[in-house]
Amino acid sequence: MVNMGHSAQWVKTESTGLPKVPQVTLGFWIIKITATTLGETGGDAVSMSMNLGYLYSSIIFLGVFAAFVTAQIAVKKFQPLVYWATIIATTTVGTTLADFADRSLGMGYAGGVSLLSLLLLGSVWLWYRSLGTIAVESIRAPAAERFYWATILFSQTLGTALGDWTADTAGLGYEGGALLFALLLGLIALAHFRSKVSQTALFWLAFVLTRPLGAVLGDFLDKPVTAGGLDLSRFAASGVLLLFMGLCLLLLPQRAATKGH
Repeated sequence: MVNMGHSAQWVKTESTGLPKVPQVTLGFWIIKITATTLGETGGDAVSMSMNLGYLYSSIIFLGVFAAFVTAQIAVKKFQPLVYWATIIATTTVGTTLADFADRSLGMGYAGGVSLLSLLLLGSVWLWYRSLGTIAVESIRAPAAERFYWATILFSQTLGTALGDWTADTAGLGYEGGALLFALLLGLIALAHFRSKVSQTALFWLAFVLTRPLGAVLGDFLDKPVTAGGLDLSRFAASGVLLLFMGLCLLLLPQRAATKGH
């Protein structure tokens, strides 16, 4: 059975349950950027400040990610706290995994970005090939959720590598990198309101680009002044970001998705 929507084609997708993800609003993007920035400072706090290294930190965060994804799939409807805790888990493990690939394995930022881009595109292709849509409102059953969270994990890891590459290798620095990604997100927002480009495609582009924005913002907060940062404590920065995110969840409405993105 095929049902054509305005953003994606629906093909036999187990979409009989309740939506398990939030409606995409301005509040969603504010919380998402905060979560990605928290993922950068939190991941660095464990891998660097606690001296656990990228490998052991990645193993720990992968375990946390698996636990939260299991909880997210188990709930019967959208639960904001569970959903955003899972997002934080993806962005922290994305931070340490990217750093492990780029630095410990010696792939470099270009190599890491290339590999992760292929993994992300492969995940999206397999998702669409299997279920017929990658639209967010279709996230109602375990099969779609597994693809959704695998895609998010790849996007968060790619975003970390892309942010580091832009700030370091490209020489834009943290402020320049933040301005670049903010500009790109602004262009996507303009396309959202003023063009007929697929809303699903625009959503995933914006979702990917919020991660490098968070990466450079997080590095700007905690990297040494000599490296262009503010040299704030990673633990203090993470605590403030977590508090701000909690306030956003209390003050900004969080409802289950009801239409395409």
